[in-house]
Order: sequence, then structure tokens, then C-alpha cells
Amino acid sequence: MPISPSGPSLAEVGESKVIEEIMGAAPSQVNGDDAAVLVSAQPNSRVVVSTDMLVERRHFRLDWSTPREVGRKAILQNFADIEAMGARPISALLALSAPPETPLGLVRELAAGIEEEVSRFSAELVGGDLASGPGLVLAVTAVGSLGGDRRPLTLDAARPGQRVVAAGAIGDSAAGLALLERHGREVPEEFEAFRDAHTHPHLPPGRGMIARATGASAATDNSDGLVADLGTLARRSGVAIDLDPRAIAPGPAMRRVGEHLGIDPWCWVLGGGEDHTILATTSGDVPSGFRCIGTVQRGSGVTVGGQPPAYRNGWLSF
Repeated sequence: MPISPSGPSLAEVGESKVIEEIMGAAPSQVNGDDAAVLVSAQPNSRVVVSTDMLVERRHFRLDWSTPREVGRKAILQNFADIEAMGARPISALLALSAPPETPLGLVRELAAGIEEEVSRFSAELVGGDLASGPGLVLAVTAVGSLGGDRRPLTLDAARPGQRVVAAGAIGDSAAGLALLERHGREVPEEFEAFRDAHTHPHLPPGRGMIARATGASAATDNSDGLVADLGTLARRSGVAIDLDPRAIAPGPAMRRVGEHLGIDPWCWVLGGGEDHTILATTSGDVPSGFRCIGTVQRGSGVTVGGQPPAYRNGWLSF
């Protein structure tokens, strides 16, 4: 939603009012003190923690994304890391840096988006921090619970003979980014789903837990790019991964985006990130909600149909 530039700024209302607005948009009974006291984890469970940042004009643009979408994306990318360990996200903390002239309404909408996403996972925002800075930065710390005595889904536990399975889109976010770079926010109506896949990607809650419960041993999420992320998993596990080109081929809608932009859609499938799809390896049946996209083999690196990938580009922080 548009934010009125005539509304009060953060500097005008002060820190207490900003905190009040965030807590009003994302309420929690354990938020508001010097620290949040969380309910003890269930017996035979472990705490899982991850943190990630969104930096304005590096990870998002407010002429492309609404503040509510930015809030949703900040949570999803952190909760995907918790899910990729086979754990359940239970809470999040937000550290927010913003220029003093930032409209209060923008922060309210950020918090509303955060509340939408944490609620999808039956989690809550339990605290955070505020600071003045030259640009808008959201740093989220996600907390999860890993139940039972099965191992977490680590990057070093893929084994030859396993299947590679995926739950979620592959390449949609990158296609959406390409559309935004060409058209801005107002992309052709038939391609809006790809735009939305970039501005606020979607991950069904519980996919990591399902993979772990059904025997998966290793996992990651597609944040930096399919080849890049599976390449890290393969390297850490000392294995090779061969992707089935039929299983990951761009669909008809993505091919139409490629034709519209004059771009090979395979670059989005192989090199695009920020889908936050859960990628796992398993010796058992394909878990519910997943599909098989390749195999784990002896050797090293990532191939597609036995051949080197046509694209290896992926997200680089620097």
C-alpha cells in the first residue's frame, strides 16, 4: 500500500511510538520487556537459531515492493533456514535501522507483513531493536525447535545413492526480478505471479520437518541459486549431484517470460535464488510435497543430465 509522505516521521514520533506501532501490528505476550522469555523447548529437543538481513536497494526496492511484502520476505528467508535444518520456526526478533525521516506508516506496514508471515508458521515476533541509519535495513533473528532424536538436516550428510528432492518453485523469483528490472512494479498482468515470487516468496510451513521425519539426511534452501546452493551441499558432503533436466525444466509460463524479455529461462532455474525452496537428499521415498529433481553420486560438483550446467551464476554478497 502507498505510504503518505505527509504522515509523521520516525523522528517526529520518537522511539517509544515506533515500538508501540510495531507491537500493535505484530502483537505478542512475551514482547515488550528487556528480553523475551520463551517457553522451554519440549523434552528431547534442541534450539535452532539463524539470522539474515535485508538491505534497501541491495535486497529490495520500495518502488518494486510494498513495505508489507518486505516484512514478509524478511521473515520467510529466515524461517526457510530454520526449515532447512528440519526444525520448526517458533519466534523471530527484528533489528530495524531506518532514516529519521522514514514515515511511521511504513514501519507499521513492515510490521504488518512480519505478522502475516510469522502467523503462517504459528510463530511470533518477540522483540528487537531500533536505530537511526542512512538507509532501511531489517535484520531478523529466527528461533526454531528441533524435536526428536533424529539428526538435523546438515549440509555434510548427503550420501551417494540418494535422491535430491525439492519442495517449492525453482527460478520463479529470478524471473520476477528480471521482470521488475524491465518494467518496474507494473509488470504485464499475466506475469504478476513471478513478480510476487520475488517480492514475497512462498514456502509452505513444515516442509523441512516432513523431510527430516521421512528420512532425509541433508538439506538447504534455494537462496543463492540452485547450482550454487547444491554445489555447497555437494562440496560439504564430498559427493556429486546430477540434476534431471526434465524435472527442473522451465514451465510454459516461465518460457513465455523468457520470450517476452529475450532471456534464456534456464539462467533463472540454474542461477536464480531467493525462491527459498527446500532442497533435500533422501534414501527413502519422496516426501509429501516434494518432487525428485536429481541424484547424489560419487564424485564432486553439480551436473545437469551428466553435463556441466549452462549457467552457474548465483547470488554473491560482495
